[in-house]
Amino acid sequence: MRQKIYMQIAAVLALLTAACSQFYTENSSKSVLKVQAPQAKEKKMNILYIMTDDHAAQAVGVYGGRLAKLNPTPNLDKLANQGMYFKNVFVTNSICTPSRATILTGQYSQTNGVLDLVGSLSTEQQTLPRLMSDAGYETAVIGKWHLKKEPGAFDHYEVLKMQGTYFDPLFRVRGEKKWPQNTTQYKGHSSDVITDLSIEWLKNRKKDEPFFLMHQFKAPHDYFEYAPRYASYLENVEIPEPVDLYQQLASQGSVATKGFNNELVNDLGTSISRRHNRRSLGIDLKVDPNLPEKEFTHQAYQKFLKAYLRCVKGVDDNIGRLIQTLKEIGEYENTIIIYTSDQGMMLGEHDYQDKRWFYEESIHMPFIVHDPRIKNGPKSSDLLINNTDFAPFMLDLANQSTPDDMHGRSFKAALQGEQIDDWRWATYYRYWTHRQYHDVPAHFGIRSKDYKLIFFYGKGFKTGHTPYFYDQKWVKETGKLNNEIATPVAWELYDLRKDPQELNNVYGQPEYAAVVKSLKAELKRQRELYNETDANYPHLDKIIQAHWDQ
Repeated sequence: MRQKIYMQIAAVLALLTAACSQFYTENSSKSVLKVQAPQAKEKKMNILYIMTDDHAAQAVGVYGGRLAKLNPTPNLDKLANQGMYFKNVFVTNSICTPSRATILTGQYSQTNGVLDLVGSLSTEQQTLPRLMSDAGYETAVIGKWHLKKEPGAFDHYEVLKMQGTYFDPLFRVRGEKKWPQNTTQYKGHSSDVITDLSIEWLKNRKKDEPFFLMHQFKAPHDYFEYAPRYASYLENVEIPEPVDLYQQLASQGSVATKGFNNELVNDLGTSISRRHNRRSLGIDLKVDPNLPEKEFTHQAYQKFLKAYLRCVKGVDDNIGRLIQTLKEIGEYENTIIIYTSDQGMMLGEHDYQDKRWFYEESIHMPFIVHDPRIKNGPKSSDLLINNTDFAPFMLDLANQSTPDDMHGRSFKAALQGEQIDDWRWATYYRYWTHRQYHDVPAHFGIRSKDYKLIFFYGKGFKTGHTPYFYDQKWVKETGKLNNEIATPVAWELYDLRKDPQELNNVYGQPEYAAVVKSLKAELKRQRELYNETDANYPHLDKIIQAHWDQ
């Protein structure tokens, strides 16, 4: 009896199985009863973000500037050739502290509050490392920080004290005492020491999490103190010179940069030559002051560029060490490497040193990306990018969305050569500080692919800055800080298609009237969109309104 019941049950089960099989076959294109195997999670890639200080794009070989034939960056060029480089990447405020704040927040200066060198960024504002940590990354920053407050959003930090020294640098670290009292000091050149510390961290970090490391060199920032082993590099080489090193052309600049009768030529924009009254790089570098003017300038430029490029060479060699370390620890194929600088650098163009200007060499940032997953991607991109985009881009690489309060956008799709719809056609810039440090007048402007419009409004947003040592002569002679002295107001326009070296200011020429109108409309739109208006600075707003249509 029991056996008979078992046989009946088995028969019923067989009929049910057959019915289910027929139903599944007939409905295989539908979702009914269709079960998919679980998808494996996409592996998170490590991100190594390498940033130098003042490394101009024209001093990176792959960018093809006048220095490319000197082969200053073989490791970076190889990285670019195996990955991708972005041709049109620009800073939004060409000075160390504000640029770094923008990179970490994805915001323009007025929104994140870091307008000048005295600005700082709290742990709560360090958005990028916080979000990378939330995404499961082990985070670290090693090298230059320059944002005053503790980099507390990072799991690990070893950062230079303020600007830091080139030799035997002191680092601020996490410890038992309150920030910034915990310090360690190391012997050697800063580029080598910073790389040693990053290599040590890479070899000893937690192995169960992907890493996000911001490796930030001090070099090649000014004073250009290179490691002694580079003393013979370029020793007998003649460095190519800019076309306007010895004399600015009458057609370039404006009354804002030269004065109504050239009376400000010796006061604005610190020089390579003896042109500037208070700071000449030739004098700083101890070139013989008794030389004829042209020879003095020539020797000053050669000495400057050789020291600068020796610092660059030290950076490039240490990047080679970092890449080799990734290979040795088995992480090279799992790591996206990004290389950039915090801004560009004037390397004698227009007889200027330093940055701050909205001129091309000052704002043009190198940006190289090597993603080992992409084997046949494009080699370059001409997408118009600025440093508000860096944080969204890196978050996207970590498969994280961009917060609503960031101004920038991710350009990750460009790595695959994909078209990005509705991308900006012009990028906004503002240098807030007026005449402090390097005698650059305050200004803002906008750059499209083909044109650049600059408005020098010639007055500081605040007064009472403490002068640096090279301002003391001015203070003694005038009784005022030079940043308290207003300069003439003027517009400049450059046609970058015809004049990439910005030698001919065409503002006011009738044939460019439509271009000016379009650029001013976009400039106004972006200033309002990104909270870059002067509603909080009525003395500046008055100047802007009075001269907007001049």
